[in-house]
Amino acid sequence: MEIPVNGETEVYGIIGYPVKHSKSPQFQTAAFLSLKINAIYLPFEVKPENLETAVNGIKALSIKGTNITVPHKEEVVKYLDEISEEVRYIGACNTIKNIDGYLKGYNTDAYGFIEGLKEILSEPYSKRFLIIGAGGASRAVLYGLIREGVQKIIVANRTVERIHEIIKDFKTLNRFVDQIIQPVSLDHIEEKLGEVDVIVNTTSVGLKDEDPPLFNYSKIKKDHIVIDIIYKKTKLLQKAEEKGCVYQDGLPMLLYQGARAFEIWTGQKAPVEVMRKILEEK
Repeated sequence: MEIPVNGETEVYGIIGYPVKHSKSPQFQTAAFLSLKINAIYLPFEVKPENLETAVNGIKALSIKGTNITVPHKEEVVKYLDEISEEVRYIGACNTIKNIDGYLKGYNTDAYGFIEGLKEILSEPYSKRFLIIGAGGASRAVLYGLIREGVQKIIVANRTVERIHEIIKDFKTLNRFVDQIIQPVSLDHIEEKLGEVDVIVNTTSVGLKDEDPPLFNYSKIKKDHIVIDIIYKKTKLLQKAEEKGCVYQDGLPMLLYQGARAFEIWTGQKAPVEVMRKILEEK
């Protein structure tokens, strides 16, 4: 399959540091090819001190859209002309659309998490969740769950004050958020496992094989649904598999956040199965 040669080639990309590990160029390029869109998608490695210059470069070079990844998701917000609702609540942007030099920022992580979750759980609103972590990824997951109507979410973090900050920030999203979210410290995870149906790790713990466990994973029950947003079978997921749990890694979230970004940029429905095939191959 070839890219059409008529007209200008549109340029898209991903900004991060480092960025060479990103899977986005492969599956976004496949999406453009699938729909015969004359476009390329490139990785742009940008050091933190050069971020403002890079964002200005999006305008100067007429780059149509970019994804933003670590460590720039929070910092990039200050350089945009407009941000979407989810960016205001989550405090991070992972997608920029260039509209004739006017940059609008979006966050598609919440959408990506919920769409991935629905592959294994059709009605999330009826379940009780334990979210581990209170960073940017946790905020995206919580935003998505609250928008879905989930009524009980236990959030565990080493610093409980960060959870209280999220509750305060989300008060205008849902005025009952302080009744929905229950903060606990990491030390109390095990005693809360009997109160939840779904366990979600939003931290980076598990990315390295030598990382110590977040809690005693043998306490997981067979009827728990276990999700780790890391793109590998972590020790947490290995134990979930051993216990016979339904489980999911971070690839569905990556897939759907990328599909949503594609739709924001192009106005066309993303070829999700084409993108999924590339991700699974890689």
